Amino acid sequence: MEAATRAGVSPEEIARFDALAGQWWDPNGPMRPLHRMNPVRIGWIDSRLERGTRVLDVGCGAGLAAEELARRGHEVLGIDAAEEALAVARKHAEGRGFPLSYRAATTGELLAEGAHFRAITALEVIEHVPDPAAFVDELAGLLEPGGRLFLSTLNRTKRSWLMAIAGAEYALRLLPVGTHDWNKFLPPDELARLARAAGLRVTDTAGMSFDPLRGRWRISHDLGINYLLAAERP
Repeated sequence: MEAATRAGVSPEEIARFDALAGQWWDPNGPMRPLHRMNPVRIGWIDSRLERGTRVLDVGCGAGLAAEELARRGHEVLGIDAAEEALAVARKHAEGRGFPLSYRAATTGELLAEGAHFRAITALEVIEHVPDPAAFVDELAGLLEPGGRLFLSTLNRTKRSWLMAIAGAEYALRLLPVGTHDWNKFLPPDELARLARAAGLRVTDTAGMSFDPLRGRWRISHDLGINYLLAAERP
């Protein structure tokens, strides 16, 4: 959800997320699901990184994931094509002393510059891009040998439609209507194939499940709705 890159820059998606920029850091606003999910997804990623890893956060939006990774001691560059969201990210990070910077850029532009990173995150992004295969290929090209890629997205199941679209968008209004297109959700095996086609080795997957009684997310074995995938460049 934290949106966009050139293999995947969609003007409609950029406009949608820019329109939400001013509410991005409101824990009870339209990004409420990401606020609740963020500790779990970043904890899972952080446990697989050495402290002080240089991380590229692609589609960083207003910086929920990037700032948390930096708070945990990683050196983070967040990139996005949504300028207003980036302005909010920079303002929110002011004075915090984190090893964190933001840039209006795309993965294609970084590739052209010859940039490489030890780790890359693209969280809730791939379901918003027009060309997922090209997107994963660009991400793989930005990894150092031995570098790790972390993706999170939604599975294309009946349950994900009920939870993420019918429930979160229409019934509970936790997200703006039209945030997701169920047809763009990727099953884990399909995402794994894209990673392998880009020359990566898939190392791990995990589900993210919401516990309604405790009101929080947890890592699980259930990949049926939200899930994480880790891959490595040999």
